[in-house]
Order: sequence, then structure tokens, then C-alpha cells
Amino acid sequence: MSLAPAAAVPRVTSNPMPFAIALFCVLWSFAFVAGKIGVTYCPPLILLTARFLLAGVIILATSAFRRDAGSLSWRDVIVFAVLGVANNALYLGLGYTGLKSVSAGLGALIVSANPVFTAVLAALVLGEQLTFRKVAGLLFGIVGVAMIVWHRMAVGTDSFHGILFTLASLASIVLGTILFKLLAPRGSLWIGNGVQNMAAGLALLPFAAVFADVGDIVPNAKLLGAFAFLVLGGSILAYVLWFRLLKTYGATAASAYHFLMPPLGMLFAWVVLGEHVALRDLLGIVPVALGIYLVTRPSASNGSKL
Repeated sequence: MSLAPAAAVPRVTSNPMPFAIALFCVLWSFAFVAGKIGVTYCPPLILLTARFLLAGVIILATSAFRRDAGSLSWRDVIVFAVLGVANNALYLGLGYTGLKSVSAGLGALIVSANPVFTAVLAALVLGEQLTFRKVAGLLFGIVGVAMIVWHRMAVGTDSFHGILFTLASLASIVLGTILFKLLAPRGSLWIGNGVQNMAAGLALLPFAAVFADVGDIVPNAKLLGAFAFLVLGGSILAYVLWFRLLKTYGATAASAYHFLMPPLGMLFAWVVLGEHVALRDLLGIVPVALGIYLVTRPSASNGSKL
């Protein structure tokens, strides 16, 4: 007597990307709070140089211990080094310098325009489709961020030079995003992030030596905690997740999540720093969420892809 083969039980597969997206947004936005605490007790250039070099050493040392250092070609090493200068050294170096003479609200508003310029350049350089729905979503995101940031600007006149530094910071993160998709480095994102951090730290080192004073550092537990988060959560984990999003979704859709950074940063600043949150801040989250949905929602022609 033979038994009929049992029916195959379908495997249930889970999609880890929603969790990765949520974790990336939390880490990236909380880095604004950690950075605010860090620069209060340490010159920005010294803070960033130490952050990048330590993160690079941790990543590359871990890779060497695991004996997987050969998973990048020399081309990929060069590409990640270039990305490190754009995404780390220039973006954060210029941004932190600009925030010394520009209100946090204006700085956040300028940098949050990243998805708009990325979408336009991605359409021109990468051939990504810029549909009416994506344009509408980007506009909703801008409106929401403007609602949140506008009335939170610090009282006073923002420095013209500070604005230029912040605009240059915006240009560098847009350039880094496009370069990653255009040059398409292969191999381990983990090791690539180590190369990126080392390149950024080495690029900032001479500027920190010339323009910053070690004597201005005020050692304390808050600085140590902020620095630890910036290294482990910001430079290591957040950037690996960012590159994963770029590879999976494309430059336009991945960059749209940056619209969440000002409202999330505002929330964390309220919880950690005790900054005031008004009703208008909460209302501004609505168009931001709608904008992200429109930009990242799958179209009928590409099924589940963004």
C-alpha cells in the first residue's frame, strides 16, 4: 500500500525591508539630536574626524578578523572612498559648519530638499521615471517639512555664509546618492562602509588639525554617549541601511524617506532635549506621510517594485 505524497507546505517568507526602513529613519533622525549634544561639548571637525576614523577602524578590523577583506575590488574601494568624501566628509562637515551660524530650522529645511534634487537628477542621469505621482509626493513632502520647520526657526538673522555651507552640504549628499547608483559598487556594503568612513576621516583630519582646538573639548558622559551613538548607530548601521535602500528601491524612492527626518528629529529633540512641540508640528507630519506614500507606492506597471 502506497501513501500519496503529502502536499507541500508553502513557505512563509517575511520581508525585512519595512523594519530596515523604520530603523534607518530612527537612526538617521536621532543623529540630529546626538550631533547637537556632541557639538555642544566638542568642536564639529574634531567630533566628525574621530567619529569617522573610529567607525572605519571598527568595521575594517571586524572584516579582517572574519577574513572577508578580499570581497571588494580595487575599483569598489576607490568608489567607496569617493562616496565617503561626498556622503560623510562633505555632507556632515559642511552641514555642521553651517549650523554654527544658521538656525537649526533653516538648516533642516534646506537639507530636507534632498529628495527633490535627487529625483530630478535621477531622472536626468539615471533614467529613473519621474511621474506626476512622484512629483506630487515630493511637493507634499516639501509642504509638510516647511510647515514643521518654518515657525521653529531661531529668532535672528541667519548668516549668508552659513546658508552657503548648508546648501553645499545638500549638494554633497545629493551627489553622493547619484554617484552610488551611477557607479554601482559591488561586493560587501559592510566593508565598503568601512572604506567610506576611513576616507572621510582622513579627508577631514587636516582641516580639524588646522581649524579646531582640542582644548575646546569638554569631556563628560553626555559627549561620550552622543559620540558612541554617532559612531555605532550613525556611521556604521545607518549608512549600511541607507546603501541597502538605494540598491533595493532606487535613488528617488529611497531619498523620499529623508522627508521624515525633520519631524522625527523634532520628536526626539522634544523627548531628549525638552524642546517645545506645537500642534502645527504634528499637523505637518500628515503631508509628509502622504508625500512618502506617493513617491514610494508601487505603480501598476512594476508590481511590487518601487
